[in-house]
Amino acid sequence: MPTARDATPPPGAGGRRKLPIGIQTFSEIRTGGYYYVDKTAELWRLINAGKHFFLSRPRRFGKSLLVDTLKQLFEGNRPLFKGLAIHDHWDWTVRHPVLQLDFSGGDFTAPDALPAHVADQLAAAERRTGLAGAYASIPGRFAGLIEALHQQRGQRVVVLVDEYDKPILDALETPGAARANRNFLRGLYGTVKSSDAHVRFTLLTGVSRFSKVSLFSGLNNLIDVTLDPRHAALCGYTDADLDTVFAPELPGLDRDAIRDWYDGYRWVGTETVYNPFDILLLFDRREFGAYWFETGTPAFLIDTLVSRGVETFALDGLLGTDELLSSFDVDDVAPEALLFQTGYLTIRKVERVDDTRYYRLGYPNREVRQSLNQSLLRHLVRGASRGAEPGPRLLALLRVNDFAGLEELFRAFFAGIPHQWHASNDIARYEGYYASVFYACLAALGLDVRVEDSTSRGRLDLAVAFNDQMYLFEFKVVERAAAGAALAQLRDKRYAEKYRGLGAPIHLIGVEFSQATRGLTAFDVATD
Repeated sequence: MPTARDATPPPGAGGRRKLPIGIQTFSEIRTGGYYYVDKTAELWRLINAGKHFFLSRPRRFGKSLLVDTLKQLFEGNRPLFKGLAIHDHWDWTVRHPVLQLDFSGGDFTAPDALPAHVADQLAAAERRTGLAGAYASIPGRFAGLIEALHQQRGQRVVVLVDEYDKPILDALETPGAARANRNFLRGLYGTVKSSDAHVRFTLLTGVSRFSKVSLFSGLNNLIDVTLDPRHAALCGYTDADLDTVFAPELPGLDRDAIRDWYDGYRWVGTETVYNPFDILLLFDRREFGAYWFETGTPAFLIDTLVSRGVETFALDGLLGTDELLSSFDVDDVAPEALLFQTGYLTIRKVERVDDTRYYRLGYPNREVRQSLNQSLLRHLVRGASRGAEPGPRLLALLRVNDFAGLEELFRAFFAGIPHQWHASNDIARYEGYYASVFYACLAALGLDVRVEDSTSRGRLDLAVAFNDQMYLFEFKVVERAAAGAALAQLRDKRYAEKYRGLGAPIHLIGVEFSQATRGLTAFDVATD
């Protein structure tokens, strides 16, 4: 336990501290001269709101640091909390034993790897406390240790589980192993409820929200605070945090660009948060980049979206219910739940119809919108030459309104997609596929792309705001050349009227594809 008199060393020159990149240990941050965003007021509210809790947040959002902070708090490590919001409200005379399970490390795809991993953690706890016993099962051993700790210390036990779902997520591509891990964890977590008399507080954290029926049937008294607005900022940095705690790091960086790139995660309520990993890397490298996205986007995410025929342009504006957003299990992975729980979509707003609450989902920020569409584009056009992808050339042509060049670029691009890929993918027959590829090309460049934008006359396929101009796209798949049918629809529906008030040039672009040749057959442009 740290013995420093002051757990927060003075800042360096200019008020700047060290950036806690990758550090998940509360004591190291508090004693090592690092920036720390005080979350203890939120923890105080959580602790006083109940007993058994569950919190889901995407990776790299500070869940492990949150768990370690709770551990130090319940163990009564008072010096570490000097100057923090909770310090004067906590009873430091009471120290609870803490039993923590951490699944952030380990390979859980091999048979029996998970039981062995838990057995090792329980054995380590028994060695530290001198409470080893003989049990026929691992859940029984877990329950026995909880009871023994209560009796030994005279205070009820705090149970903390970090990355509770990683053993299942790691094995999703081998469903048999994933189901075995889920069933084992169901029995293990159910122990917490049967040991309730010996437990003071419980928190399970992870990425996904497995349904209570599938994983928590034995621990059905958990309070899920994932979508509770009172705890929306429990993980992540707020705008106020950046402007106060990290104020010394802001000079030289465009504040609006920081919001555009990294803000926007919302779990009900009005407050949005930033992913801490992105912000810390930005302050360290002093340039914008897809830092969070590049740390590992699961291949099964992209595969699931494509195999389910989810159109990329439809992601921004998906509608989901409470049940749908928590519909996640080994044999039932809803794309909406997968995208929301992993952080690629967030809640834009809440809508109510009668007694049902709906969530309108969307990309949280530029990093996710741009990076996810880059990944989806590569998958949608697998086999096409990487050199043929539109990329920066598309941006350069759009900047000078070289529409002939744009037509040539897209004709070559779609012609470069191998015929055998079309033959093996039914989605390539439909309008949505071509619209998805177009959308991914534009969104991957970070452009402001609006999908199925509603007007009084109908829904426009795509609207792009760029360079103080508007570009309105309509797509059609036709059996034979339709002599400008897409452009005619743009005119007939008078889609441009919605945007006239902007005072910007408006370009109507009708794009047609041949059902027979799978290629681009028309690219008609008119400036309104």
